[in-house]
Amino acid sequence: MHTIEEFVEGLRGIPEAEFTIPRVARYLRETPVDPASLTPYLHYTPTHYTRNLIYKGDLFEILTLCWEVGQVSRIHNHQDQNCWMAVPIGRLMVQNYELLWADAKTGACELREADRYVMDPERPGVVEPERPIHSVLNLPEYGRRAASLHIYSRPYSSCLVYSLEKKTCGEVPLFYDTEYGRPAASRPGGR
Repeated sequence: MHTIEEFVEGLRGIPEAEFTIPRVARYLRETPVDPASLTPYLHYTPTHYTRNLIYKGDLFEILTLCWEVGQVSRIHNHQDQNCWMAVPIGRLMVQNYELLWADAKTGACELREADRYVMDPERPGVVEPERPIHSVLNLPEYGRRAASLHIYSRPYSSCLVYSLEKKTCGEVPLFYDTEYGRPAASRPGGR
């Protein structure tokens, strides 16, 4: 097991030219993070899952997302950025979606459920560029809190969210609940 600080330093040691989906996915599998080292970045709230910034540079940022039982993300994409995920605490379900059609002018769209998979301490995940639309769920039947590490390359400040029921999509800003272990200045909303 590695501390989160060791994990970050290892990621920082990967040259930009090698910061590829397979290389970082291998790093996640080979470098498990000690859950105890995440304590400063674990912030749970009953109203929403939280986004807690651990590290941010030009090439990537790392967040801990904290999930109470039953909390889910909205269906979203990652604005053409790469994303890797690990779950040092608990387990989470990732539900992928296929975009059937979209009208950028009106925000109308239609999605269809695609594959899904479970992430836990032994099974990290990656957002596949050919299928970037997904949601993350801490299903009630899992019966416990979860905390996931998310690596985004490059950092981004907004994403598209989708509504299956309304058949719409639109851009929303992203916010941090905490930054480097301290409460963020404001968090008006987000994914």
